[in-house]
Amino acid sequence: MTPKRQLFRHGSGGRNGFHIGIIKEALTLPNFTQEEIAHLYHQHTEVSGQAFEANAVERAWYWTEGQPRLVNALAYESVVNILGKNYSQPITSDIINQAAENLILRRDINIDYLLERLKESMVKRVIEPVILGDEDWDEETTDDDIRYAQDLELIKQDGDTYRPTNPIYSEVIIRTLTQRLERRIPIELVNRWMDGSKLDMTGLLLEFQQFWRENAESLVTPYKYTQASPYLVGFAFLQRVLNGQARFISREYSLGFRRVDILVKYNQIPYPLEFKIKNQYFNAKKRDESLERLRSYIAQCGAKEGWSLIFEPTPNKNWEDKLYWETIEIEGVTIHVVGC
Repeated sequence: MTPKRQLFRHGSGGRNGFHIGIIKEALTLPNFTQEEIAHLYHQHTEVSGQAFEANAVERAWYWTEGQPRLVNALAYESVVNILGKNYSQPITSDIINQAAENLILRRDINIDYLLERLKESMVKRVIEPVILGDEDWDEETTDDDIRYAQDLELIKQDGDTYRPTNPIYSEVIIRTLTQRLERRIPIELVNRWMDGSKLDMTGLLLEFQQFWRENAESLVTPYKYTQASPYLVGFAFLQRVLNGQARFISREYSLGFRRVDILVKYNQIPYPLEFKIKNQYFNAKKRDESLERLRSYIAQCGAKEGWSLIFEPTPNKNWEDKLYWETIEIEGVTIHVVGC
């Protein structure tokens, strides 16, 4: 029997008897469409009078891509934990964003299960190139590895490529892989570059250059994700230093370009960054193409300034050559190129 596509369960006592919960049947359902999420959330509105605004539904779709457990979890977090069942307040996009962040930071989305799976070699062979934004799969990676990661709902196919199943799982994967690394970041660096109004991203990244120089050889990424080590250490450093005071809005993996775009917001000010690992194909033309993509990304974020961290994996290269800082202007946008 096909389970009903139902989100909320209601008591018989009107508003006082209303309660919201994650139904077990949702685990067997295919992903919802955005229209179905709107319909499901409207069930709650019909009973309680509390509306989900249209942009809130859009954000729920963005964060979950229709994954039933997450669609339910976002609603529960918003209605019960954030608003305390105050049905007079509508659910807005900001509330949904906060709910998503709460789920990510609380790490209660099958986190122990996920932690164990990420240790497995067959999962690592798939997840690491996804983190790297690399279209070159390890020769040991098999179709069974990919299917296994898909069955675990860690990745999904998007055209000819693979990516994390949804933005929430993307964040949880990264935070799971970096939680041990965060403990290596000195506590005196936490919140150091925030003054309540703005974030000194330049000062923060100058400190990261020094940290990377002093610790790169000794930092072993969790579960041997060694190729992705620069990204994971960079993520861990930002997460530890920002300490929840600034929000990671998104991390987007750019398949085939070995780069990831990051958007941090502090006091509603956007700070776009790019992490990139150089390889044998990185030349002047590729560098110009990368900077143009970053310029476009910065403009799209509504910022005037951005930072490109370029990691040099060559082991025998002197740190004096690896570490540099170059500031350039492209079509009215300032880009800081940070060698690491």
